[in-house]
Amino acid sequence: MAGTVLDGKSLSQSIESELAGRVGRLREKAGGRPPILATILVGDDPASATYVKMKGSACRRVGMESMKVVLPQETSTAELLARIDELNANPEVHGILLQHPVPKQIDERSCFERIALAKDVDGVTMLGFGRMAMGEPAYGSATPAGIVRLLIHYKIPLEGRHAVVVGRSPILGKPVALMLLNANATVTICHSKTQGLSGIVKGADIVIGAVGKPEFIKAAWIRDGAVVVDAGYHPGNVGDVELAPVIDRCAAYTPVPGGVGPMTIATLISQTVAAAEAAFGIG
Repeated sequence: MAGTVLDGKSLSQSIESELAGRVGRLREKAGGRPPILATILVGDDPASATYVKMKGSACRRVGMESMKVVLPQETSTAELLARIDELNANPEVHGILLQHPVPKQIDERSCFERIALAKDVDGVTMLGFGRMAMGEPAYGSATPAGIVRLLIHYKIPLEGRHAVVVGRSPILGKPVALMLLNANATVTICHSKTQGLSGIVKGADIVIGAVGKPEFIKAAWIRDGAVVVDAGYHPGNVGDVELAPVIDRCAAYTPVPGGVGPMTIATLISQTVAAAEAAFGIG
């Protein structure tokens, strides 16, 4: 029997319906002005442009606005920092998203750190990460926060379970590990250079694929009855997990596409609405 489908697309649509009501109340309080998410795209990477477009569409679906800032490929770190400063100072902007990756001449970490904490709705700053890790209020990285929300929605037990996270990026692997730890899971963080990886994955109740390599995590590594969350997406509609052979023997799984991806966007929009509510003293 196939495992439960952790349907991020369906849940994201439900979240958007709830957000539309909250945005309506915000607009009433603000004299019709909508919450605004500013998206910064540097360069001409087509995948990044597609992601920014998708986020703008989600904003419009809930009644928000997206302020699209497009900068040329040759933009310098100083120029990008100046634009971020402008957005930080703009009271009409409630959230700021710097699309990753940026061109190689830009100091990406410095630019992430320039985003004001109150507008860091994508959870990319070190201060936001640290606050999240310590259990203090902060907007968590959007993809990890979306994963945890998806697991909670489908009543996947976390407390006391062994979660293995394969991947250690600062915006996915590390934050999702800490979010699961804060939910009282026992967490092992692995990566592409981990020795004995297959054996570690076999011991997992929950497997999080976040390594960024297509079908890197093999089906044979995953035990029967595990929960499989695949945060990867690669050409050919495959993720980081060799998923097809696991579907009939896992407890639950995220489809690719339609699992984690929609939750990333829904979480980003949700956190922007929350930032706008904080700005207007609602909550």
